[in-house]
Amino acid sequence: MKEEVLAKLQILAESAKYDVSCASSGTTRKSIAGGIGNTAGWGICHSFTEDGRCVSLLKIMLTNYCIYDCAYCINRRTNDIRRATFSVDELVELTIEFYRRNYIEGLFLSSGVISNPDYTMERMVRVIKELRTTHRFNGYIHMKSIPGCSQQLVHDAGLYADRLSVNIEIPTEKNLKLLAPEKNHESVFKPMQFIQQGMLENTEERKKSRYVKRFVPAGQSTQMIVGATDESDNQILKTSDFLYNQPGMKRVYYSGFIPVNSYDNRLPALKQPPLVRENRLYQADWLLRFYDFKVDEIVNDKHPNLDLEIDPKLSWALRHPEFFPVDINKAEYRDLLRVPGIGVKSAKLIVVSRKHARLNSRDLKKIGIVMKKAQYFITCNELAGLNTVSDTSPEYVRSLLLPKKKGMKQPDLQQMTLIFPE
Repeated sequence: MKEEVLAKLQILAESAKYDVSCASSGTTRKSIAGGIGNTAGWGICHSFTEDGRCVSLLKIMLTNYCIYDCAYCINRRTNDIRRATFSVDELVELTIEFYRRNYIEGLFLSSGVISNPDYTMERMVRVIKELRTTHRFNGYIHMKSIPGCSQQLVHDAGLYADRLSVNIEIPTEKNLKLLAPEKNHESVFKPMQFIQQGMLENTEERKKSRYVKRFVPAGQSTQMIVGATDESDNQILKTSDFLYNQPGMKRVYYSGFIPVNSYDNRLPALKQPPLVRENRLYQADWLLRFYDFKVDEIVNDKHPNLDLEIDPKLSWALRHPEFFPVDINKAEYRDLLRVPGIGVKSAKLIVVSRKHARLNSRDLKKIGIVMKKAQYFITCNELAGLNTVSDTSPEYVRSLLLPKKKGMKQPDLQQMTLIFPE
């Protein structure tokens, strides 16, 4: 491989590392005769690392030159950093070479914006089209759609990429304008709508003929930066909920703000990314997608931000002690999902298992329930009569489940029940 290409790889792989929305999931495609690569139905979320370790997904930018000057971006045009641009042929050859060496199983392609959105998008489409048609590459391809590009280019990209994504970056228009005056939400939502329209039209076409090529089979995703602006978790999750209600939106990614441009006084002075908050948002996102929670149950005007000490499901349970205890042997599936320590898989197993016998705590442990949490919110056979959150108090249960600090004494149950009587 040419030294010039390797030098560009070092620069552009480094520039791409701040984009977190690169999990390859949601599609399965087998290898084909005469082609190379395949995509499995399980997630791949790796990239080419600086120290040269083998990766599963080549996470790369076409270029880190950019016409925009976004305050939060390392690749903003006013930053004095090393710049590079791949030609279409160089990037195609690099991807194929890495696959043949067993470094990767797919490609995540993003780019800075050069000249204009359409010019950049057209070059990116040429890369993935050549991989699919000339080299018959059958591995996973996730491509970032450039905000502001034309509908035709989005349609062309959707015919060759497994997943397309358009990053919102900042949840509210007001704060996006503050940090990225040259951008607006309209330029982001239009490509999203183009993708949705393409998916819906493709679904109808495939009803008429199964030979119609699939359009973005793994759907689309987006990313929001957390902590660069003053949005509450309530605002962020409402934006996510709105997006999940649109056709084809598979994932919203949350990226803790990394202060790469500390000299810009529009940005908060953070010593490190808000990783705990980022994690809590992912947990809340999981509740929205798989646990039938609504946004206003997780956060609302009274509680606009997530509790950083405990997970959102436990936080909801402690705010609603009247809902508990849940009888494991009688409760509906939806109610089981509300119990801290019970996941989707274990709730389904409970519903199936209790048809054959009444369940006890030993059965629940075998099923995989986290009894350390669940015991305060459930009742079943020998657990009946034990101290649940409704028998004691949410404060007491919270104190038991919080990570213990050195030198901290265990709270006294009798004292707590005197302060908080039944």
